[in-house]
Amino acid sequence: MSDALVGIDAIDWVGLEHAYGTAGDVPGMLRDLYRPEKAADAADDLLTHVHHQGGAVYSAAPAVLVYVLKAAADPVIAPAIRLELLELVGALAYTANTAEPRWVTPAWPASWDLAVTDLLRLLDDPETLNRIAVADALAEARHRADEVIAALRARRAREPDQESRAQVIDAVGSLIPHADAQRDDALTWLRQLMHDAAPAIRLFAVQALRRALPGQDDSAYTQTVSEVLFGGSDPATWRPSGGVSQSAVVWAIGLLGGDRANQSDAVRRLLTHPDPAVRAGALRTAAEMLSRRRSAVPELLPAVARLLSDAEPDNRLFAARVLGMCGHAGRPWAHALAAMVTDEGEPYLPAQDHAVWALSRLGDARCVPPLVRRLSGKRLGFGYHGVHADGWGTHELSLTETAGGLGAHADVLLPPLRARLAAGPTLDERRALCQLLESWGAAATPAIPDLIGLLDTDAAVWALDALAAIGPAAAEAVPQKRLRALLDAPPEGQPFAPRCLTLAYGRLTGDRTPALELLLPQLGEPYGQDNPATLLGELGPAGAPYAARLRELLLVHKEGWLPLRVGEALWRITGQAEEVVPVLVRAIASFAERGGAYRAVIETVKLLVEIGADAAPAEQALKAFLDTDERPVRHGTWRSVPEDDELCDAARAALHAVSAPGSTT
Repeated sequence: MSDALVGIDAIDWVGLEHAYGTAGDVPGMLRDLYRPEKAADAADDLLTHVHHQGGAVYSAAPAVLVYVLKAAADPVIAPAIRLELLELVGALAYTANTAEPRWVTPAWPASWDLAVTDLLRLLDDPETLNRIAVADALAEARHRADEVIAALRARRAREPDQESRAQVIDAVGSLIPHADAQRDDALTWLRQLMHDAAPAIRLFAVQALRRALPGQDDSAYTQTVSEVLFGGSDPATWRPSGGVSQSAVVWAIGLLGGDRANQSDAVRRLLTHPDPAVRAGALRTAAEMLSRRRSAVPELLPAVARLLSDAEPDNRLFAARVLGMCGHAGRPWAHALAAMVTDEGEPYLPAQDHAVWALSRLGDARCVPPLVRRLSGKRLGFGYHGVHADGWGTHELSLTETAGGLGAHADVLLPPLRARLAAGPTLDERRALCQLLESWGAAATPAIPDLIGLLDTDAAVWALDALAAIGPAAAEAVPQKRLRALLDAPPEGQPFAPRCLTLAYGRLTGDRTPALELLLPQLGEPYGQDNPATLLGELGPAGAPYAARLRELLLVHKEGWLPLRVGEALWRITGQAEEVVPVLVRAIASFAERGGAYRAVIETVKLLVEIGADAAPAEQALKAFLDTDERPVRHGTWRSVPEDDELCDAARAALHAVSAPGSTT
């Protein structure tokens, strides 16, 4: 241990920094790598402190790198610990190549150059996983690309493990753009590997060539991928690790690159594959493509719908969720979905739940009876919280997103809902039920007594929100003194309660004084100005004394919630659109060009609908949202298509308002 750590005390660690401040604690971590009972924690600590979440290479990293590599090469340390250390090296090298230069310590390049020499020796590590990690780290050695490519190719010639061979191929592809002498030979070598006997190696060769020659498509790539996917090979051979997995299918289809027609064709064909895992991977690829392109709906949705009767329960669930995601485009399969909402039609309960949600997205009343059964029974089948994660996990759908649009059926849904609310054993359940009632507005009027009963509980915030949404009938029913008492003594442990309660109180009673007293001071704070701006907008012309401050805030941010809230408030106070519309247009225009629109953008477009003819300067951006095949929202999530549909509906309505009879444009 003493030889490996020689010189460690001569370094001014306190003068160096990692993600949590001074690096004075790093020597202890490095020493603990040689203490078997502490080694795993030490490796984790080094990762979280020195690399953290990426985005920067801290000043401690070069000094740490020397000792980490010594430990990674030391056979006295367990292979699993050495693997973690090699992965740390690769993560640091990747960050150094991808972060903004100002976030990379100037001492890194020299330290990394020495590390590359050590890593080259570790290509012959006896542990397969460690060799894979070494090849992955060496893929970042751009400044020595020719030397490293030669070493990687030599290693591949004697490498017995296919997964390690595949990683070597991938690393060579990453280095070719930075190579000189080795470039042409390496490209020829990769092209030859597209004809290898092993399907996984052929696919990795395509991936490596795409890395080596970005933006340069080649029909040979499509041919190679198609031969692997449809030439009779076992799906278990598509990845070097073996086994059939959904991720392998998604990855393989992705190797077709930007060829949309071939990708769509591949998905349709793989949706009929005999292996259920392959069909599952094709379903996920279809969902991703649908989240990106509007034209993918007619191309892929009929093939996805056929899997509503798949033999694999989770594939039926996923198909129902895709159809629900696509909203009214799924209407041709409404009967098939309706057949899935009973135990006889669909024995797999999670798939039933998704079919109920899909029908609700279609506005199909056949979702109501199964919802009544769920509200009346022990198993609800829907979550109390919405999930906003990216990706295609089939997490539980929330109750509000399933039934929130069913206010027209409140007469049927309210009896079991009210009974459930009365018996609700947890705050989470009571909150979810209150939020559902809030989404129904005046249709939830029969539930007023139940909501009033919750004002003395920890669910008071959400009960008052629901009462405010119900409107005048609730205002007449709730005693003012009881509401004021609630404002004076909000539920404990809920720091958000005073803000929410005062806002809801104002909406319910018309008395905005408590909210003004609480929120107006935030107008002078660096954060949180959107809350008082929302409140001032609700005041309308009575908010005129604050118009000057709102004008100051109007130009603080170019995008996001603040321009929307402040712009809306000014417009509702003054009735003048000319100072507001240019700011709103600026807040949405870049998203019309580059995509990635999120909720604030959609709500801004909805505000333009209200503004009407005076929103004419937004016409170009509104048309751009509609005149594109690529959805201008965030891709890769179950909310992509619903948000795009909502954005398009709002854009059409805004354009109609601009051009309506009587418009000045």
